[in-house]
Amino acid sequence: MKIKRIHHVAIAVHDMAPLEHLFVDTLGLEAPHREFRPASNLEIAMYPVAESGVELLKPTGAGSQVPDFIARRGEGLFHICLEVEDIDAAMSELRAKGLKFKSEAAVPGHAGTRIAFLVPETTGGVLFELLEEPKTTSTHAAHA
Repeated sequence: MKIKRIHHVAIAVHDMAPLEHLFVDTLGLEAPHREFRPASNLEIAMYPVAESGVELLKPTGAGSQVPDFIARRGEGLFHICLEVEDIDAAMSELRAKGLKFKSEAAVPGHAGTRIAFLVPETTGGVLFELLEEPKTTSTHAAHA
């Protein structure tokens, strides 16, 4: 398995406006790629930062673990996403090493990616996401 980079860190929020102001107006980041994920009732804003990114996750209803996370822990760091070359091979290798995933197979993610989340109880309490970029593009520009 090859980890290519930290793809992004995700922050769970009730309201994106304060961090949007910080990222764009104060820090000078580019306007984000935005997406609404109806299946998980999430609004996503991905801010490119060099070869990585910062993702804001705002729940718009039930259907994901983000509202529960915010209720338990408050707003803040939600997960760290690692980009891998081949998510199926990575999942197989990590399962063989005793790690567990929240799903049996990778699922569609934002901007045409494939993703899978590791069970935090097998990773020291940290939620990690594995991500495979679409085969047609391998740069962060897919999120802009």
